[in-house]
Amino acid sequence: MHADEFGFGTQIRKSPYFDATVRWGAKAFSVYNHMYIPRDFGDPEQNFWTLVNDAILCDVAVERQVEITGPDAARFVQMLTPRNLSTMAVGQCKYVLITNADGGILNDPILLRLAENHFWISLADSDILLWAQGVAVHSGLDVMITEPDVSPLQLQGPKSGEIMRALFGDDIMDLKYYWLREVDLDGIPLVVSRTGWSSELGYEIYLRDSAYGDALWERIMATGLEYGLKPGHTSSIRRIEGGMLSYHADADIHTNPYELGLDRLVDLDMEADFIGKAALRRIRDAGVQRRQVGLVIDCDPLSGPNTTFWPMLRDGATVGKVTSAVYSPRLDKNIALAMVAADCAHIGTEVEVVTPSGPTRATVVERPFYDPRKKLAAA
Repeated sequence: MHADEFGFGTQIRKSPYFDATVRWGAKAFSVYNHMYIPRDFGDPEQNFWTLVNDAILCDVAVERQVEITGPDAARFVQMLTPRNLSTMAVGQCKYVLITNADGGILNDPILLRLAENHFWISLADSDILLWAQGVAVHSGLDVMITEPDVSPLQLQGPKSGEIMRALFGDDIMDLKYYWLREVDLDGIPLVVSRTGWSSELGYEIYLRDSAYGDALWERIMATGLEYGLKPGHTSSIRRIEGGMLSYHADADIHTNPYELGLDRLVDLDMEADFIGKAALRRIRDAGVQRRQVGLVIDCDPLSGPNTTFWPMLRDGATVGKVTSAVYSPRLDKNIALAMVAADCAHIGTEVEVVTPSGPTRATVVERPFYDPRKKLAAA
């Protein structure tokens, strides 16, 4: 299929890797942060097995960067998140939440610190550039907030380290989990981090000049082929196995960190103020009325991820909804993330899930479903 045959209109942006992904077999796209993202390179189960056994290269340029610089950059970034950043070093990355005045989650990005007063916020699917610029207007802080010409790729899977060594040399193996390094490849300016949305060993490669998009994609693929590298897309199977959130599905502006069990990302005792601090203190003290849980759904293997929220019932009453569901061929189970009333969130609780094929039994289980301590990603 030719690249021009994919078309939502010029208001949807194409990444610098778009043409390359089509050449390498991308069959369908969806829209994320107002950009095309490849969602189909063929069989999603094969994509999953390639990810967990070898490696895949994913175009995730949709993870737009919000760049924050200026003398007050560190103070400003702390205003945006309830996670305590006081010990965050230059070269470090952190998974953070961005909250509003009511404690609702606006985004769950990766924060990168490139220099003392130079940060990138690598976004999930919401317009945080606009939020940050709005917050800055009356903040009284000296900051500049822009969207830089930066486009990430994800190289993920157990052989990603070997591919990175072949690309960048032995020194890259010293890069620690959730740290970054500025490098270049054949003169192409990059930032590389030990992060990714897969729960596998992996790297994100941030291109700093979109003119090199095609060359970078082809260079990585050419190097990786002997290691089994294939073009791929972010795997719903693996991310649900890993209990990783998908913004707008598992979390949104009406969800707070305590409902998701992400208390570790909230520090109400730090001296610094942040947006939503008072609201989150009230929520913590009052306790939550619902919680995210893992589910195993007892029915025939699902043919694909859910495309609507499935109601959850107990004794005929609605008690929650399934937010993300998929069949895991490795676990041979239908697994799901769900938001449920707090009194139904106990491990072993049985509920009924109304799927498109009809109602079926489900059981609340621990999450993540696989490698709960993230040993693979941190290896």
